[in-house]
Amino acid sequence: MGKLSFIVGAGVGYVLGARAGRERYEAIKRGSNKLWQSPTVKKGVHKVEGKVSDVARERGSVVTDKVASAVKAKLGENQTPPPTPPQPR
Repeated sequence: MGKLSFIVGAGVGYVLGARAGRERYEAIKRGSNKLWQSPTVKKGVHKVEGKVSDVARERGSVVTDKVASAVKAKLGENQTPPPTPPQPR
């Protein structure tokens, strides 16, 4: 994944930093669209999406429980709620 991130980052940096004009920008854009539409890249994207979904499903409740515990510990479970402000008449 590191090489792919580097290549994507380098491509984005080149596009954002390029001063070759609109024609070069459009050529880069066409090339990147062609790359993203290639079956190999699509297959890799679907594979990563599936893995992320699986991990999120497996780990989601664990993360939620840990966050809830941390928030409760920080706020204090037995803390009384703040007083209600007076209502305007």
